[in-house]
Amino acid sequence: MTNISKTILFFGTEEFSLATLQALISSGYPIGAVITKPDSKKGRGHKLSTPIVKKLALEHNIPVLQPDKLSDINEEIKAMGDVAGVLVSYGKIIPQSTLDLFSPGIINIHPSLLPKYRGPSPIESVIQDGELETGVSIMKLSQDMDAGGVYKQVMYPLEFNETGPDLYNTLAAIGASEIVALLPDILNGSLQPVEQNELKATYTHLLGKQDAWIKLDQIGAEEAERTIRAYLEFPRTKLSVFGHDIIVTSAHVSSEQKTPLDFLCRDGAYLSVDELIAPSGKYMTAQDFLNGYAAG
Repeated sequence: MTNISKTILFFGTEEFSLATLQALISSGYPIGAVITKPDSKKGRGHKLSTPIVKKLALEHNIPVLQPDKLSDINEEIKAMGDVAGVLVSYGKIIPQSTLDLFSPGIINIHPSLLPKYRGPSPIESVIQDGELETGVSIMKLSQDMDAGGVYKQVMYPLEFNETGPDLYNTLAAIGASEIVALLPDILNGSLQPVEQNELKATYTHLLGKQDAWIKLDQIGAEEAERTIRAYLEFPRTKLSVFGHDIIVTSAHVSSEQKTPLDFLCRDGAYLSVDELIAPSGKYMTAQDFLNGYAAG
């Protein structure tokens, strides 16, 4: 059981949030509430989807707040007394009026070595760019995007075979472990954040379905292969062959073209598809696709 007197409010929505919430619960931190996005309709059937952190919170009898606007619950937060905040992939901007309610502020896990790769897609971007390393930054949330002071960073070397989902899971586990260990020192003031160097800041963009289509005449084969690994879960990489749109799930770089699934890139090398999702929705090897679709 952790000896912490402050009540912690946890902000999170996405699956990346789950490891930290579970770690805080398992370590005995006093969680007053979980704040997450409202339930939303998803998919073709428009079924109501519940944030995964809400499900975990309710399993442990932790109150859940799902405001449309955070300012709507400011009075409720004030009524909880002396509170600290932990935020992981909440998905909404925190207004200053809400930030000011927390002491020493809201502590955030960001999956990059800040100030590099600020913004919404640091994990995908670091794979796509072919970086040698990435990591996790435990930071103090500020009004400006990912610009707050950093309490600690943990570096993680990349091996050039990671997929986006793999790296999400790895960095989520690292962040959860670090924040559980650091919280006592952050909350008692013995660990203070260090300001970031704004001159070294770089930014990522919000990925959308339009990012699925890669233009092979504009990028090299190695970058194309990295993009496939980075976008494996979303938005997924699409190419067109035989008049069919396919989703590429695995590929390698080749110096020559042997099949129609070897695509010429800007640098003269080929992106050779190994595995894919066919128009039918079925996962298959490149050879199986050729056997089934080339003749058609």
